[in-house]
Amino acid sequence: MPEHAASSAWPGELILVAVLLAVGGCYVAAVIRSRRRRPWPLARTACWLLGLGAVYAGLAGLVAGAGGSAFVAHMAGHLLVGMVAPLLLVLAAPVTLALRSLAVVPARRLSALLRSRPVRFVAHPVTATVLNVGGLWVLYTTDLFVRMHANPFLAAAVTAHVLVAGYLFTASMIGRDPAPHRPGPAFRTVVLLVAFAGHGVLAKWIAAHPPAGVSAAQAELGAAVMYYGGDVVDVAILVILLAGWYRAMAPGPRASAPSAGRWSPSAA
Repeated sequence: MPEHAASSAWPGELILVAVLLAVGGCYVAAVIRSRRRRPWPLARTACWLLGLGAVYAGLAGLVAGAGGSAFVAHMAGHLLVGMVAPLLLVLAAPVTLALRSLAVVPARRLSALLRSRPVRFVAHPVTATVLNVGGLWVLYTTDLFVRMHANPFLAAAVTAHVLVAGYLFTASMIGRDPAPHRPGPAFRTVVLLVAFAGHGVLAKWIAAHPPAGVSAAQAELGAAVMYYGGDVVDVAILVILLAGWYRAMAPGPRASAPSAGRWSPSAA
């Protein structure tokens, strides 16, 4: 988690910066290539870059710098990496951009991969919720939280899981990219509310049962960051989901939701 990224040697931070710059550069290059065919919204590019910035802030920025001495900073890092960054990255619609910028054959291969059963399984709202919220319950209610402090590789794996699971969860609810097998908005709303409840109950559990090595006062502060900060992101996801549901029900051209039906690279 964030404190491990901050406590590691500075070359580790350089690697993180290099990776984030490479990912950001690939996105910008794809935008330039895509704009030869049709304009790409500037807001989506901004969301991608801000999302990468949130990842950096949670892993190696000022928040992470205090993570080793303050559980509340650890939770702030978790909020940035596991919730804020995924929301911004999902709103950037990277799959749609890839389908626009890739050549026909690679785009078709990517389209086939996204329609495959394994991808459909992990991208399902229920599976994504289990990976996201369930993973946090495992982290904070078992000895995994203690073990990761002694193993930087385990800490890196947990951090990667938090980011990827957060992205999958957010994309399964409000993804801007095409998803031919995504359940309807009513089903997603129900799953989303269940996820909210699971996240909130976990925050209260942490306050009442501090992880090993965390004082009661720090646990309460960290739980408050997780509970109230998470609520802000959760409400944002819910508003976006309900707004999309409303647009899909409205008469006229907007009634055809981009996530419904089959899709192809040419439609991206």
